[in-house]
Amino acid sequence: MRKVFVVGVGMTRIGRHFDKDLKSLFAEAALRAIDDARGASPQALVVGNMLSSSLYQQDNLGALLADYIGLRGVGALKVEAACGSGGFAVAMGYTLVAAGLYDVVLVGGVEKMSDYPTPTVSAALAQAADAEYEVVYGASFPALNALAMRLYMESYGASREEMAAWPVRMHEYAYQNPYAQLRFRITLDDVLKAPVVADPITLLDSAPIGDGAAALVLASEDVARKLSDAPVEIAGVGLGSDSVDVSTRFDILDPLSVRKAAEQAYRRAGVEPKDIEIAEVHDAFTITGLLSLEGLGLAPRGEAAKLVAEGAFAKGDRPEVNLSGGLKARGHPVGATGVYQVAEIALQMRGEFPGVKASSPEVGLAQTTGGVLASTSVIILRR
Repeated sequence: MRKVFVVGVGMTRIGRHFDKDLKSLFAEAALRAIDDARGASPQALVVGNMLSSSLYQQDNLGALLADYIGLRGVGALKVEAACGSGGFAVAMGYTLVAAGLYDVVLVGGVEKMSDYPTPTVSAALAQAADAEYEVVYGASFPALNALAMRLYMESYGASREEMAAWPVRMHEYAYQNPYAQLRFRITLDDVLKAPVVADPITLLDSAPIGDGAAALVLASEDVARKLSDAPVEIAGVGLGSDSVDVSTRFDILDPLSVRKAAEQAYRRAGVEPKDIEIAEVHDAFTITGLLSLEGLGLAPRGEAAKLVAEGAFAKGDRPEVNLSGGLKARGHPVGATGVYQVAEIALQMRGEFPGVKASSPEVGLAQTTGGVLASTSVIILRR
């Protein structure tokens, strides 16, 4: 297996882009990434996307977008793993380069949701749950996560105030991130008094609906130095899964997919959880972020909420987590999120992230998941 490096990065601001369609949004990020990689010529395209089929009735997305950005003729495909699609797309692009099939691969993620009413988008997002055993009975995605959050609070004695510390911090970081969707500060009281979405989850525990695209140019070691003065290595990749329905989980509070993906990524990168200096973790809901920290081995089981409330994982700690504002406040254009995370870690390592800057990290981690922690990718980056 060859070494693989991130040599180009491009992102759009996340928001409600009523003036742009899916293709133009993707092109904005993709062309920025190519320009950042000194005009590299990608030999293949991998696109992370969840909802093009259900919302836009558009399949064959890889070829469509390759043609739109001037790459007609290259191999192109879409990767779908629900909200984890972006991370799995990065894993696919990494594999194409590492295996020697291509020297330069463009990996992008894009999602366009704002053109549709919230009920329509919510129904499409619910397809990440088990259609036969959950969705048909009316279980919404927030409701399934609310079950996990209630169980967490009752099992570990976590207070509602401790749980609310996470979104408050995410909004503080997003306030300083020009790419973020929710650039405003909130308080603990704001979280606790926000409208209830699915008890105990409130609106401010939840990531917003938004549009966005992010892209990476990946290159083999012999090409990377020609395309970037500061290439960032993808040192390890791991993928994991769990049952899609939560009712048959071995343990709802043990995120099996996260744990398995993390074990693989750490082993392949030759690192341990204690070596991670910066991380971007999946926090579509507060409970998702906390369980992710524990599944990654960054917090002991049942202690993530308390640690966050006490100030752990903040700027200046080790690891520094979600300095972007996370899915919660940076935004969650679902199929693109995993690509945003890797792009943000790479920019932090290059010292070029435009928001809250990390403390010169050497080793970073990006983790994104689909469903209720059912399909997870973990990607380790090294400067």
